[in-house]
Amino acid sequence: MKSAVFATLATAILGVSAAPAAPAKRATSAIDDTTVLNFALTLEHLENAFYSGALAKFSEADFASAGMPAYSHGRFVEIGQHEAAHVKFLSAALGANATQPCNYTFPYTDPKSFAALSMTLEGVGVSAYTGAAQYITSKAYLTAAASVLSTEARHASWVAGVVDKQAPWSGPFDVPLGLDSVYSLAAAFITSCPSSNPVLPVKAFPTLAFPASAAPGAKVTLTFDQGNSTGTLYAAFYTGTGAEYAKIDASDKSVTIPKDLVGTVYAVVTTNGTMSADTNTVAGVAVLDFSFDSNGKLLA
Repeated sequence: MKSAVFATLATAILGVSAAPAAPAKRATSAIDDTTVLNFALTLEHLENAFYSGALAKFSEADFASAGMPAYSHGRFVEIGQHEAAHVKFLSAALGANATQPCNYTFPYTDPKSFAALSMTLEGVGVSAYTGAAQYITSKAYLTAAASVLSTEARHASWVAGVVDKQAPWSGPFDVPLGLDSVYSLAAAFITSCPSSNPVLPVKAFPTLAFPASAAPGAKVTLTFDQGNSTGTLYAAFYTGTGAEYAKIDASDKSVTIPKDLVGTVYAVVTTNGTMSADTNTVAGVAVLDFSFDSNGKLLA
């Protein structure tokens, strides 16, 4: 069973420590349409760099040698072109206020690790747009964001189902992630940014790592820095539009993963065992992938 893919590829090689210092947190009232569009553009710049860099490095023959469909290279080129179009579209909408691309490092080593990370990044993109939609007041911008969101979802489904041989969805609903949660995932790949870029009202959480043995129903030991957090801590597992919670044993940071989880699950450590949010998150976000068949049965 493939699990913790993002954590393995991102934090094990880079870690949030490789990211630039997070901007100071602003009040929610500071999140206007320009802020949301720049947040989206920050992610699109990252995806654009991810695809352009990998596709300049790996040829069609490299993809074929890796045992992937012969046409997969061409499809990834198309996805890369879509991401470039998203950058152009958002940059034009923002004009002089548009954030500029940062410098990035991605931990792929071959077409297979590139495809695995692509599936995760596209899924995060879907959750980012879904979670940020609540802040958009302009109907025109909301429509545009919905158009980009649906395209990102098509990317994620194609990569998961055709290339990575996984289920093309996790269930009837996608997970809406908060701004800080999304930034925490993106920050692992960002090494530096132009000082002139607009400051976004986001921060990166300390990293959270699950062991390779992570599986539904398994008791595992988590790795995270709880900082100044005291009292009972919980692991929140975001799935669909809801979450499941499990108490963390303070003596060894162990937790039992809920046994009914399937598909892509986002996990954080939180101080709230019933209603987790960015405001009470201690560490994360880890991405867990619990593969399942068409009958909802977990795959070994």
